[in-house]
Amino acid sequence: MTAAPGRRSSTFSRLLRHGFTDASAAERLLDSAELVPLRDDPVLLDALGATADPDLALLGLVRLLEAQPVPGARRELLDTLISSKPLRDRLLGVLGASTALADHLTRHPDDWQALVMYEAHDLHPGVEEFEAGLAEATDPVSLRVAYRRCLLSIAARDVCGTTGVAESAAELADLATATLRAALGIAGAAAPEDAALCRLAVIAMGKCGGHELNYVSDVDVIFVGEAVEGADETKAVRAATRLASHMMRICSETTVEGAIWPVDANLRPEGRNGPLVRTLSSHLAYYQRWAKTWEFQALLKARPVAGDLDLGEEYVAAVQPLVWKAAERENFVPDVQKMRRRVVENIPVAEVDRQLKLGPGGLRDVEFAVQLLQLVHGRADTSLRSGTTLDALKALAAGGYVGRADAAQLDEAYRFLRSMEHRIQLFRLRRTHLVPEDEAELRRIGRSLGLRTDPVAELLREWKRHATVVRRLHEKLFYRPLLDAVAQLATGEARLSAEAAQERMIALGYADPASALRHLEALASGVTRKAAIQRTLLPVLLGWFADSADPDAGLLNFRKVSDALGKTPWYLRLLRDEGAAAQNLARVLSAGRLAPDLLMRAPEAVALLGDGDGGGLEPRSRTHLEQEILAAVKRADGAAQAVTAARGVRRRELFRTAAADIVGSYGTEEQAAEADQGALVDRVGGAVSDLTAATLAGTLRAVVRDGWGDSLPTRFAIIGMGRFGGHELGYGSDADVLFVHEPRDGVDEREASEAANKVVSEMRRLLQIPSADPPLLIDADLRPEGKSGPLVRTLTSYAAYYRRWALTWESHALLRAEPVAGDEDLGRRFIELIDPLRYRADGLADEAVREIRRLKARMESERLPRGADPKLHAKLGPGGLSDVEWTVQLLQLRHGAAEPGLRTTRTREALAAARAAGLITDEDAAILDEAWVLATRVRNAVMLVRGRAADTFPTEPRELAAVGRYLGYGPGHAGDMLDAYRRTARRARAVVDELFYGATER
Repeated sequence: MTAAPGRRSSTFSRLLRHGFTDASAAERLLDSAELVPLRDDPVLLDALGATADPDLALLGLVRLLEAQPVPGARRELLDTLISSKPLRDRLLGVLGASTALADHLTRHPDDWQALVMYEAHDLHPGVEEFEAGLAEATDPVSLRVAYRRCLLSIAARDVCGTTGVAESAAELADLATATLRAALGIAGAAAPEDAALCRLAVIAMGKCGGHELNYVSDVDVIFVGEAVEGADETKAVRAATRLASHMMRICSETTVEGAIWPVDANLRPEGRNGPLVRTLSSHLAYYQRWAKTWEFQALLKARPVAGDLDLGEEYVAAVQPLVWKAAERENFVPDVQKMRRRVVENIPVAEVDRQLKLGPGGLRDVEFAVQLLQLVHGRADTSLRSGTTLDALKALAAGGYVGRADAAQLDEAYRFLRSMEHRIQLFRLRRTHLVPEDEAELRRIGRSLGLRTDPVAELLREWKRHATVVRRLHEKLFYRPLLDAVAQLATGEARLSAEAAQERMIALGYADPASALRHLEALASGVTRKAAIQRTLLPVLLGWFADSADPDAGLLNFRKVSDALGKTPWYLRLLRDEGAAAQNLARVLSAGRLAPDLLMRAPEAVALLGDGDGGGLEPRSRTHLEQEILAAVKRADGAAQAVTAARGVRRRELFRTAAADIVGSYGTEEQAAEADQGALVDRVGGAVSDLTAATLAGTLRAVVRDGWGDSLPTRFAIIGMGRFGGHELGYGSDADVLFVHEPRDGVDEREASEAANKVVSEMRRLLQIPSADPPLLIDADLRPEGKSGPLVRTLTSYAAYYRRWALTWESHALLRAEPVAGDEDLGRRFIELIDPLRYRADGLADEAVREIRRLKARMESERLPRGADPKLHAKLGPGGLSDVEWTVQLLQLRHGAAEPGLRTTRTREALAAARAAGLITDEDAAILDEAWVLATRVRNAVMLVRGRAADTFPTEPRELAAVGRYLGYGPGHAGDMLDAYRRTARRARAVVDELFYGATER
């Protein structure tokens, strides 16, 4: 029957007011034969308008009425719907929230009667009630039907608000327990001989074990099997394995009634590669010897749920002591945090912003933080040993392990996020943790959570608000109580005891927790602006320190910097307002000794770590550096003051370079670590070499001006040699140089020589004077005749010597010669002089090649330090720097005249040119390049970590771990780093044996 236009308009408007989005379709459904008796009943319209999706609820109701087998059943449903408000709310609430349960009701039209009335005990059903609801199931299909009938009642109480999200999650876990028991019973009935042979316990893990299950989730389990008395253990375990496998299939496989949920046993020892069922003794043997930290974290939620419950209780009792000792394991906190980061990193980029569970500010952040605190403090406080996240959070707050206000905010956020997750999954009963993008779906979720004014906007706003709270508290939760314990500002707040605070510091990796807490007290106590800002910063900084190899040093160094700069307004503003500065500072202060030492000598250099006008961490050009140093020299009063200024610039720029290297190697929360290790090496080598050249140029200018005014009696140039000439200096490298001069017209050669020698002597003295700035050592031992020869020669003298006396090793050394300071024309002419010597037109004679090889072999045997492991010596060991450089340089000596690309002082450039010229295969060149870069990185790392140069890996565990972190190896993986170095060096040595020692002539 078609309504009059006026009537239609009125009904249409009423439907819109009641929340229908497709009022025309709703009118047609209300006019359908099934709803004729209720067409004008306002009670129905009001009830539909109260659901999450009135359109969906109305469509589901019509489908349910159509599915009733006889008219009498339809009449009964309609009468009950109108007369019973509880049924009306529950049934329409479910139909408006879940198409999947609407489909179930359509297939099983009598199941609506499960919602008609509840006794008091029905409002909070447990395992026993759910077992009764599943009792008649005898096969996988009937089990699914019974399971969904039980699920229908849980969903009805949930969407009507009869139960909260925590209670619903607990009911879902209890239903899962009953379902596992029923499935195991079906499996046992199908194989009674197997059931008679063994005892099988099913241990729930994850959210099922924690009594906080989702609507649709994998049910994580572990199986424990034992033989019954008198049975063979091997046969019993096989029988238990068959029962367990069958039980998993009963729950997981798709039938005409769909699937229930996957049963996942991958949390068992060895994961999917391990046996499905183990005996209790086998489990214990694995956990005591092989288990990783995350496995003990997972066992925190272990709970026996099905099968032989006595055996299950034995299992839990046996593993619990191991769980509560997990925090004593080395690298415990970093391992847990690394696991969390790995989860985030594995989220597809397109999904990160929609991930409700795994993304930043998601459910997993809350769960990880709570579990971390439980494992640290649950050893001594048994009240914390709950597998349920919200119960554990409440216990942590009661014990003072978490601030009450933080716990309350986190509880609220967790409940909201879990409610969203429930509503998203309930719709289609599909396993997902992604917030939908479709506006209609967002509207339904928002309305289901009571957001009715503007459901979509309110939902997104609330979601982001709670996610922000979680992100903010995730780190703070662990560190904030430490500050409250030492600062003692808040009143009426339960506090960490001194023992608990030290316990937490030890778990974070602090070797001296008492000292660390004293530093925290000094930094966080008081009512000053400085203390207030530092209390805000420290929770995050402590997390970054804990992520380093030496948290103690990081915290101590931060205290030193703050003591020096705390009253400087820009310092605290920098750390508070510039996102990168605080994390960069934390990385730099905890990565080793060199960078903090450089910073402590002039703490204002911390400004370089920010994003603003401090210059940032980008290396400055040689031109820029020279201009600054020469300007400082010009302003100075005397050579000593001028060189002090130059050394101050050098110290600051060394800090800039070291800080950039550390940040690039570690990465930040915003930017991953630099993947191109060669780029990091080139950046350091270039920056330090440019800085050294600029420092020498400034020192030369200062000495000349102080002794001779504007002009020296002789032209003077400094030639960089070795790694200096090759733009490959490390943090601790000396400056290898040659000094050349040329008397000016009319100047006596003796006078010129005396002046040149005075310049060199004064430069060396001024650059080595003990001061707050690191010295710059000048090494001229590569000059003609070595240490026996004159320190400075004229260009003519060099020409005469090289023409008559030059040895093969000197031609070899000159491959790295490059002017770095002084008279540019003289430097250019020196290079013109030596080019024919280092790039001989006739190549290298066989005898010269043999001499180079003999010299290299002698150096390997004589210069390697006594007691050093040759395989781990980055400079002289097999496959180390010397091997690669001498191999490349031999190719330069042989082919440099014919191949212009080889005429470079830089190792990697020469290697690339040799590859381009076909003198070395692509594979061999890549092997040598990788080894050279790694060995250089090792030397840089050792200097950064120890504050002094060395060519071998440190033996002290913390120092070795710090080198590993710099090289990209996480906590506990120093052994992997050493193995990787040996492998890389071994491959390089094989290439060196072939190319350098003559297996192949090239």
